[in-house]
Amino acid sequence: MANFTFNNDSVTLLGNEITAGDQAPNFTVLSNDLQEVTLNDYKGQVKLIAAVPSVDTGVCAEETRRFNEEADKLDNVQVLTISMDLPFAQSRWCAANGIKNLDTLSDHRDADFGEKYGVLIKELRLLARAIFVVDSNDLVTYVEYVSEVTNHPDYDRALEEAQKAE
Repeated sequence: MANFTFNNDSVTLLGNEITAGDQAPNFTVLSNDLQEVTLNDYKGQVKLIAAVPSVDTGVCAEETRRFNEEADKLDNVQVLTISMDLPFAQSRWCAANGIKNLDTLSDHRDADFGEKYGVLIKELRLLARAIFVVDSNDLVTYVEYVSEVTNHPDYDRALEEAQKAE
């Protein structure tokens, strides 16, 4: 994997790097009401998965609000935002920010998503910023690992790739 930084300090990402063309690994995370959620729960849908360090920080908040707005315009695309935030914090943040068009999911318990998608930051036990588009057959069609975790992803490209996926 390339070099990754968080506030310009080098960090190590644990897990397997995912590339376009890979079969998307199944994972287990928690919903805001503490229920287990897996990739299989979204079978037959295109998934735009945004990994973020914490919805409670500036760039992550902007990213989640942007994808929430765009999710309403996407046909057969489910947007998932996954972070290490506790489900309670995600729920509170979503309520305070009017987030209703995407699912926020927590990887805090097992870091299962983080390890399977190569976004778990060893030094911080947070997720690195990344975007994965997974088609309705669970094939990865687009990946962006953001090399400086505090930078924004390429929203337009991610949305375009999600629209193209079937």
